[in-house]
Amino acid sequence: MNLNLDRARTNMVEQQIRPWSVLNQTVLNTFRFLPREKFVAAQWQNLAFADTEIPLVHGEAMMFPRVEARMLQDLDVQPNDECLEIGTGSGFVTACLAHMAKHVDSVDLYADLSQQAEKNLHSVDINNFNLYIDDAGYGWEGNPGKQYDVIAVTGSIPEYTPAFEQRLTVGGRLFVIVGTAPTMHAMLITREDHSQFNRQVLYETVIKALEGTELKARFQF
Repeated sequence: MNLNLDRARTNMVEQQIRPWSVLNQTVLNTFRFLPREKFVAAQWQNLAFADTEIPLVHGEAMMFPRVEARMLQDLDVQPNDECLEIGTGSGFVTACLAHMAKHVDSVDLYADLSQQAEKNLHSVDINNFNLYIDDAGYGWEGNPGKQYDVIAVTGSIPEYTPAFEQRLTVGGRLFVIVGTAPTMHAMLITREDHSQFNRQVLYETVIKALEGTELKARFQF
């Protein structure tokens, strides 16, 4: 069984993640090391390493492994980084960030998802995180005054909002996927100084929307 899991994990890295231009060794090693199957419900175990969005409760889903990995590479996560994740989900991306960085604050709309994610994280001995329950699809006011080196938004939003930009440190990076199916694009926003932000469109992809954001598509640059 372990050999089968190891083979499936290796195939995920070599056949899905690497071909998506993910070459950062820290990211690749994180996906080799963390047991993704521990974050997947029993009925979906056969999909733990598949190139698909794995269903969660409330109509939510885990991201494609290749999108998770590409996001982490684009965010250039460093060992001393303070991270904010919007959309805890299963906790797998939380685990990746916590493995690569100093600390993660992660926010989800649903208490039951957050509670299960906490169990998943503790099951793989990850403890450098705090989980919060809040509606943060268009900004988060928790931990007022705290700024982050990395902000990862794990579901798409229909229009870009600058609400998260002020939570970035100078040099901090924000990743978000913007648009509606079938046209979405990944964006990386870097804070260059107190008032200047570099906003880049990286590539096209499609993922599930962040819960609640479909009804709030009214923000502008």
